[in-house]
Amino acid sequence: MRDLNKILSGNLGYPRIGREREWKKAIEAFWSGKIDEEELHGRLGEIRRNHLKLQQAQGIDLIPVGDFSYYDQVLDTAVMFGLVPERFEYSGGPVPLTTYYAIARGSKTAAASEMTKWFNTNYHYIVPELEGREPELTANVPLSYYREAKAELGIEGKPVLLGLYTFLKLSKGASNRLQEWVHKLLPLYVQVLRELQQEGAAWVQVDEPALVTSVSDEDVKLVQEIYETISREVPGLSILLQSYFDAVERYEQIVALPVKGIGLDFVHGKEGNLQALRQFGFPSDKTLAAGVVDGRNIWRTDLSETGQLLNEILALTSSSADLIIQPSCSLLHVPVSAKAETGLPTVLHKALAFAEEKLEEVSALCQAAKTGSTPALFAMNSDALKLLSADPSRSRKQVQDAVLTISRQPSERSSEFVRRRLKQQAKWNLPLLPTTTIGSFPQTAEVRAARQKWRKGEWSAERYDEFIRAEIQKWITIQEEIGLDVLVHGEFERTDMVEFFGEKLPGFAFTRGGWVQSYGTRCVKPPLIYGDVEFDQPMTVKETAFAQSLSSKPVKGMLTGPVTILNWSFVRSDVSRETVAYQIALALRQEVEALEKAGITMIQVDEPALREGFPLKPKDRDRYLDWAVKAFKISISTVQETTQVHTHMCYCEFHDMLGSIQALDADVISIETSRSHGELIQSFEEHTYPLGIGLGVYDIHSPRVPSEEEMVSMIRRALQVLDPELFWINPDCGLKTRGQEETVAALKNMVGAAERSRQALASSGSGV
Repeated sequence: MRDLNKILSGNLGYPRIGREREWKKAIEAFWSGKIDEEELHGRLGEIRRNHLKLQQAQGIDLIPVGDFSYYDQVLDTAVMFGLVPERFEYSGGPVPLTTYYAIARGSKTAAASEMTKWFNTNYHYIVPELEGREPELTANVPLSYYREAKAELGIEGKPVLLGLYTFLKLSKGASNRLQEWVHKLLPLYVQVLRELQQEGAAWVQVDEPALVTSVSDEDVKLVQEIYETISREVPGLSILLQSYFDAVERYEQIVALPVKGIGLDFVHGKEGNLQALRQFGFPSDKTLAAGVVDGRNIWRTDLSETGQLLNEILALTSSSADLIIQPSCSLLHVPVSAKAETGLPTVLHKALAFAEEKLEEVSALCQAAKTGSTPALFAMNSDALKLLSADPSRSRKQVQDAVLTISRQPSERSSEFVRRRLKQQAKWNLPLLPTTTIGSFPQTAEVRAARQKWRKGEWSAERYDEFIRAEIQKWITIQEEIGLDVLVHGEFERTDMVEFFGEKLPGFAFTRGGWVQSYGTRCVKPPLIYGDVEFDQPMTVKETAFAQSLSSKPVKGMLTGPVTILNWSFVRSDVSRETVAYQIALALRQEVEALEKAGITMIQVDEPALREGFPLKPKDRDRYLDWAVKAFKISISTVQETTQVHTHMCYCEFHDMLGSIQALDADVISIETSRSHGELIQSFEEHTYPLGIGLGVYDIHSPRVPSEEEMVSMIRRALQVLDPELFWINPDCGLKTRGQEETVAALKNMVGAAERSRQALASSGSGV
């Protein structure tokens, strides 16, 4: 008979930013010189301890420690082992905080490390670079956090460590040298774990999300070697091997590893993990950590349904196996608390569950499993979800009928690219290697202050519009003085590229404090897509048409694409994501047509998050790409031949989806390459790209202003594999976060690099 006292509640990680983004504010104050390092440590320490106390108050048995970070947990792992790129001139020992932040953000003398998506989420991590110095243990960070929780709060925390296999799979320079790097780093991992055991840690959570991706036979052997070595060298340590984001691959081999517990995602990997449990069972001598509360979305859990799921899981495991009830993944991906969201309609507010509320759900499920009783939260959640389901916004028949029709029809441009290109070139008469930017210009303190005054009612709509028009006019003038070929209006009226559109589309709602970390201190407030989405009225025409009236050069209309709006929102769970994407696409199609009608015939529909939704399982990818590409094409397929469609993507690996990128049939695509140091260019050596393309020639996330020579070098490399007639020159992303002085300096260098490259092409007749 199962010992109900051995059913525990757990958490995998907590949002580090704080309810009011205190974390972000402290770090940025340090960067700007307003506080020193000592004060930064003090502020972040207080935030960290408060988060531990909040979890303790929620009744969580296994509270994670070491999930906190000063920037990014993958970067933390790299510097803990002294893996600092050579260009930062690190000489060993504890890594200085200035070096830590330089790796993430760049410095005046060294480019930042690459940044990319954390699996299929909107969180970005800093990619470790395995080069130069031999690794060493610079500081046992999980140990210091474990000691802090125990000594200062009396909390027996669960240290969290990124697993060696996943760390290497995420690193540059390890793909063909996994065995070598395992042998280099495994002794250091053993040292970290041995010191935690000696300190008295009851559990250590080792995160291995890479185990839900494709795992080769060779990789299985490597994983077995890692954990057999740890078991031999640190006998008796209770390791919880934690997977998330999907069903674990190689289930039989993974659950047989010599670890005390296995964590499985029963939300996003529900079917695969349940099927494995049914087919192979679960070891009686291990603890199963069941992730049954969604750690990536913000809707309340149907606790009765989840209770039934837990009963099935218990029935499929041995009565001697212990159980931990927990979220499906770290709560890093959801906001902190829904308590302050009283400005939302009641039907929405009641249906929300952020990090604090999700831990309440975990505790309620644990209580129900242990006692057989039904906590009041079960009925509260059920009532809230029923009210939301019955909301009229979820039954807009005109939208639903339009989606049903479009889902059964092809969505194609009216002619092939070769024909469109000739007509567009005749219309625009752009030079070889045309220059442009991605869309946004610096959002200064003055811009943000003006927006706040307008939102608070201190400024009238007329006064705010006048301010925005002045900013647009100023930057149109600057762009013309710099010599850019294709201009943008600057997006000064927009807070966020998704929020701006969501505020204008029925079916969306917005929180007051629903912030989540995207990368570093960059926090975003994703919209809530709760109802059917439909077009209401033009959203961007006024500002874009005004900007175009100020210049004879083309000004791009700037829209965010349907798949990015989808992937950067918290999405309703009662219909498929494909359906929601088509709803958004149909609304954007009407906006594109409104721009075209207003005389804006160069339109950029950005899809930076297309890759973000890429399923982790290869078997699921074709289906996702089919409907994601179709959603984009729905939004742009009705334009005329002479209307040039641009799109933009950034900070992802694109080499395995170049075919789908081409299938978008955009006339021009711009892709980030600066942080990846041109590695994407290698993909074009193997695959011809026949459409217009711009590879970002400098990194906008660093304050560093690159020289003309650096950009010329990047252009020269690209033109070895790309057609100069189709090549555009641009930064790698929008310039919203940069200052005016550095923006102007960098763009002047970019235009200079373009001119030098044109001259080199003219003189050589073949390449730069």
